[in-house]
Amino acid sequence: MILHQILRLSSIFRTAVSIHLRRNIGLSAIVFNKTKELDPVQKLFLDKIREYNTKSKQTGGPVDAGPEFQKDMNESLARLQRAYGEGDLTKFPDFKFE
Repeated sequence: MILHQILRLSSIFRTAVSIHLRRNIGLSAIVFNKTKELDPVQKLFLDKIREYNTKSKQTGGPVDAGPEFQKDMNESLARLQRAYGEGDLTKFPDFKFE
């Protein structure tokens, strides 16, 4: 009886330890990946995304968009407003659940 309880507790302990180790190994892998140097292609990709983000914030819209883009966008918005009614189509709709 005592041997059975010891074996059962050891299996529970083994399961808890294995879960704990798997979680820690997963977290340490994420931390290790953040600290190591990025691949040159990944670094270039991230630099371009960050550069586009700063340019987009400065211009307040799409980067390097000419007047024809703005004209096409205004025409599309007008067409959508005629088809689906009034309202601001540039904002995400506000849903209210009761």
